Amino acid sequence: MMEAGLNGASKSQSAGAKQQLHGATVSFHNIFYKVKQGGGCFCLKKTTTKDILIDLNGIMKPGLNAIMGATGSGKSSFLDVLAARKDPAGLTGEVLIDGAPQPPNFKCLSGYVVQDDVVMGTLTVRENFTFSAALRLPSSITQQEKEQKVNRLIQELGLGRVADSKVGTQLIRGISGGERKRTNIGMELIIDPPVLFLDEPTTGLDASTANSVLLLLKRMANHGRTVILSIHQPRYTIYRLFDSLTLLVNGKQVYHGPAQRALDYFSDIGYTCEAHNNPADFFLDVINGDSTAVALNSMEEEDPRPDADSVSMSRRGIEDKLVEEYRNCQNYKETKAELEAIVQGKPATTSSRSRTITYNTGFLTQFKWVLKRTFRNLLLNPQTSIAQVAVTLFLALVVGALFFDVKDNQSGVQNRIGALFFIVVNQCFSSLSAAELFIAERKLFTHEYISGYYRVSVYFLCKILSDIITLRTIPAIIFSCVAYFMIGLKPTAEAFFIFMFTVALVSYTATSMAMAISADQTVVAIANIFMTITCVFMMIFAGLLVNLPSIVSWLAWLKYLSVPRYGLSALQVNEFTGLNFCNGLNSSVIPPGSSCTGEAFLEEQGVDYSSWGLWQNHLALIIMTICFLTIAYLKLRFIKKFT
Repeated sequence: MMEAGLNGASKSQSAGAKQQLHGATVSFHNIFYKVKQGGGCFCLKKTTTKDILIDLNGIMKPGLNAIMGATGSGKSSFLDVLAARKDPAGLTGEVLIDGAPQPPNFKCLSGYVVQDDVVMGTLTVRENFTFSAALRLPSSITQQEKEQKVNRLIQELGLGRVADSKVGTQLIRGISGGERKRTNIGMELIIDPPVLFLDEPTTGLDASTANSVLLLLKRMANHGRTVILSIHQPRYTIYRLFDSLTLLVNGKQVYHGPAQRALDYFSDIGYTCEAHNNPADFFLDVINGDSTAVALNSMEEEDPRPDADSVSMSRRGIEDKLVEEYRNCQNYKETKAELEAIVQGKPATTSSRSRTITYNTGFLTQFKWVLKRTFRNLLLNPQTSIAQVAVTLFLALVVGALFFDVKDNQSGVQNRIGALFFIVVNQCFSSLSAAELFIAERKLFTHEYISGYYRVSVYFLCKILSDIITLRTIPAIIFSCVAYFMIGLKPTAEAFFIFMFTVALVSYTATSMAMAISADQTVVAIANIFMTITCVFMMIFAGLLVNLPSIVSWLAWLKYLSVPRYGLSALQVNEFTGLNFCNGLNSSVIPPGSSCTGEAFLEEQGVDYSSWGLWQNHLALIIMTICFLTIAYLKLRFIKKFT
């Protein structure tokens, strides 16, 4: 019933932009939130519990509701609790929407604008809106209606001038900061959410741009939408737009009520805001114990230079006083009475803290749109498309020039094995770029996934396909076509295509290994360190730097974990089988211990050159690829979705 009500509210604006919305009333009752701190992998530290939010109660109705407080006061945590985006572990109390418990998929029905902009920078504003509409609106809405909704939203947000401009990346000049923030807001407004949450929407914006963004939110609130935002220190022109204000200090409420009555309340308890002082600055000064009133009182004390401990005690005293004054005020009693009435009228249903993600579109629809966006992002990102091909071509020319036109003699043996080793190792290290595949878009993926855009499997498959086709297969083909014939390897079609297949397969395996290592990492540098160490370690067991049959038995098993070993073995069998390096030489001039045939050389290296000996390497690479991709998917599937 609750979900149906929210869905009904989300459709109330479909008849026209000027139609009044029915924003939801959000009430929160006895909210406590704790997190565990300390501890470690060896349990050297004792685990402690830290209180983040302490006994929060209140009501936020349709309008512009602001949450303010000093840094570390719990604003973002409180906003996440209201938006059902906080880990239920350590959370007590309940949040009601229009007097009923939050549905498990509330985060998919409401809008949430994160502090850091999460939008695809290589796409235009219109394309980003179209993507959101295609995946978050029900399939029952026609494509034409979705396009009309996108066009109307562009006009409402004042983005008509930049609708067809790219949002922008580090390499692509895009729209301004204010336009980017409005684009992020528009991505959430596509579903006409009854409640819109924003985490510090003015971060990174200048005063004028921040004011224009808040004016936009105020217009939405005036049309009946419930807008709840956390904000740090707004200017006065922004503060006067607030309908409701919640002040937090170290997770405790010191005020909750109409924003325009806050100054009178603080004046009544002994803190008067001076003329021409910004109320937002004044509130933070009072909370921190730095207000003029507090300073004047402290000047009357005997100790003009209090130490750090006394200052800390003074601030805790002010904090306790503010909390006690608020608990005794008439506004708090009225709010409690209203909350009790809401609880009494609550439907007799079992409250559940489960977090469920629901989707408005099917698997194939999600796959089509996410794959389209992923390919478009790759093609419009020069450093991952054009640069990759250019570097591959350059390396192919280098290796081709170094080992140009190898001969069928003893030097040809060394050059061949050196060239094949270089090619395999190059493919492994070139695949390290896959480390950024999931890390660079982690915030975007997490936000879109928990908002119900698409399934994890859809995102994973699209990233794999786009990366394998554009960044692994095409470069492998280009590299093979250039290097193979410049080096002068075995001139048969079968050998060439086996060479190309092996090079591509090594690239796939190394790429999947990079994905498996980096899927749960948040810093590219750390992932690169892990992968570089792994590649160097595997390179030792590839079969060139050390003779594999000579390795001691208790270390010999490590060769089975080496990706370069399988690639080098397959390329050696493909190249050396059938070659003779002593043609035209008398037996008397052949150096002792020299291998005249390719088969003899392979035997010395401990390489099985039978038909199965060739294809078992490819089978091993395929199995390793599947295992690595499975690990990468499981890491994405069970990634921490809630803060």
